[in-house]
Amino acid sequence: MSHIQIVYYSSGESTHQLAEAIRDGASEYGPARLLRILPQHIRHGRYPIQAFADELQDASAIIFGSPTFMGGPAAQFKAFADASSAGWCRQAWADKIAAGFTIGGNLNGDQQCTLACFATLAAQHGMLWCGLDIAAGYSPEGLNRLGCQLGATAHSPDGKLHPSDLATARYLGRRVARLAQRMRVSALTEEPQT
Repeated sequence: MSHIQIVYYSSGESTHQLAEAIRDGASEYGPARLLRILPQHIRHGRYPIQAFADELQDASAIIFGSPTFMGGPAAQFKAFADASSAGWCRQAWADKIAAGFTIGGNLNGDQQCTLACFATLAAQHGMLWCGLDIAAGYSPEGLNRLGCQLGATAHSPDGKLHPSDLATARYLGRRVARLAQRMRVSALTEEPQT
């Protein structure tokens, strides 16, 4: 059965908490799994992506996550992204839904740049990007408080997450899972072309 795969690096617990919130939201529509990139997995600058190839291939959606460091994703996530080139030539992830999330210590700590890196990675793999469909300031629940449409962002200067940021992460998980489910149903009912 297809699932939502959340691939992320977390140097502490903040990004991990966002990943869990995304998983919780996605789980409302079916299975969702976390794949935490751990520094000890990286050898000679490379991530052992082949060990997770089947899990990634079977996913209907892959959600990328990393804290924003120096205007982009952490080096540990970049090792994963670089290793994903093994499937790039054959477009192994083509037509999967993709999304992203990040966190920074400043309100505008260039988190948008990290999400743009994720969107570029998704585009190179032929994936379909899913951002947020919530305008900042217009959600009664306070979702997307930082006003980023490209994905879920969070601000945590002290390691504690704002409840709105966690709620936005859950919302993104639900949105991605809902779209992936729609695409699966559509693919099953689609008539073959002659």
